[in-house]
Amino acid sequence: MPGKATALVPQKASRKNSEALIRLPGRMPDTISWWVEQYFRFEVTTSASSQKLQRRDLALFISYMLDEEGRDDRVAWSPRLSKAFQSFLKKETVEGERRWSDRTVNRIMAHLKTLSKWIHKLRPFPLGDPMEKIRLTPVGTGLEIERALTQSERRKMLDAADLLVEIGGRSKDRSRFRGVERPKRKGYRALRNRAVIYTLIETGMRRAAAAGLNAADVDFRKRTVTATEKGEVSHSYQISNEGLQAIRDYLERERPQDDEKWRSPALFLSPFTNPHGDGRLATRVINDIWNEVAEIAGVDGRTPHSARHAMGKHIMEKTGNVAAVQRQLGHRNAAYSMQYSRITAEELGEIINDR
Repeated sequence: MPGKATALVPQKASRKNSEALIRLPGRMPDTISWWVEQYFRFEVTTSASSQKLQRRDLALFISYMLDEEGRDDRVAWSPRLSKAFQSFLKKETVEGERRWSDRTVNRIMAHLKTLSKWIHKLRPFPLGDPMEKIRLTPVGTGLEIERALTQSERRKMLDAADLLVEIGGRSKDRSRFRGVERPKRKGYRALRNRAVIYTLIETGMRRAAAAGLNAADVDFRKRTVTATEKGEVSHSYQISNEGLQAIRDYLERERPQDDEKWRSPALFLSPFTNPHGDGRLATRVINDIWNEVAEIAGVDGRTPHSARHAMGKHIMEKTGNVAAVQRQLGHRNAAYSMQYSRITAEELGEIINDR
């Protein structure tokens, strides 16, 4: 049971609202869920996007705790539970592949470490700080460039995107429409989906950045698309003429009908009601569009991020200039851009055999 005493703990002077005090009521809920809310109320000062990610990571742990313990009481969070959660993250799979990479696992555990240390300082855990002895998995700064789209796969993806106007969104019920052309799904946007694929492949931007684009972010004269990246940083990508034309086709021939409904600044609009309230496509819809085109193209095991890696490799192969890669992809750390100068095992094998 929580103690009856009331404690007042001053915040760090460096924090915003540094004069505020955290009051711990004598009969507070004392659950991890409650502590998380106080944590974001009094301690966290990062950007809104960063807080959203932190909340998602912490909610994942609370969900795991509820499944394992049947409760999320502070006293039930032990070092062994933390270890079990880390093991769960490393072993969880989806369709035969790991659900979370080592980097993601480390990020989740790092967020938990910060939370547990803060709670432990205010109201110690019975068995000590449950995250104190948890060690993060060593990972390098390397990027998974082996997953980059090959030139052949890029060509197939763009060809398949072009085919969407003819074959995209068709009903899959072949028996019902035997002998006749299968109709397209209501609200299917072939030119929009085509423009999404071209934007990803011909700029190398991340899928979340593509979902966040506004129509005003496309500069046809400068041939750039300006996106809001991680950390709310604005970055301008160069885009090919073909990519610009795909966006122009969508803006002129398809987007106006959806903009009549939404009157939204978003570039890529949904014809249906969505939780954003402004018609903007969710990131998962970007994934769905990519997967549809990849299936048509016969390209397996590639994600929208594969297009980003392909752009980095392409620029490095054409220019040999790390700065050019950094400028296009917006890496704040040049070490990431340098990864594209690496050679993959498959490429090395081809070179060795070509003698």
